[in-house]
Amino acid sequence: QVQLVESGGGLVQPGGSLKLSCAASGFEFSNNGMSWYRQVLGKEREWVATITSTGRNRNYGDFVKGRFTISRDNVKNTVTLQMNNLEPEDTAVYYCRTPINGRYVWGQGTQVTVSS
Repeated sequence: QVQLVESGGGLVQPGGSLKLSCAASGFEFSNNGMSWYRQVLGKEREWVATITSTGRNRNYGDFVKGRFTISRDNVKNTVTLQMNNLEPEDTAVYYCRTPINGRYVWGQGTQVTVSS
């Protein structure tokens, strides 16, 4: 059974940092590109970052502006999102996603709240 489990969310002050993790199981992790998305209640999910299967290529949404870094560990089957210099506008539920057999599989999400 394919499963993605996010963790690491929480409350942080503006300018602070958080590191999100996504633990993957049930598929050949090292063969799959992985992505992070985020969603604010009432709005569409927004793409944050993608990393290719080998980790060689990474892409980010324009709003990231060098503040976030996506990484992966193909031994531990995890993908992480290091977020620095967080802003209140980054408050959202963050999800990881991967394509499996022509469809996308999502995790349950982890809440990130940036507030003083």
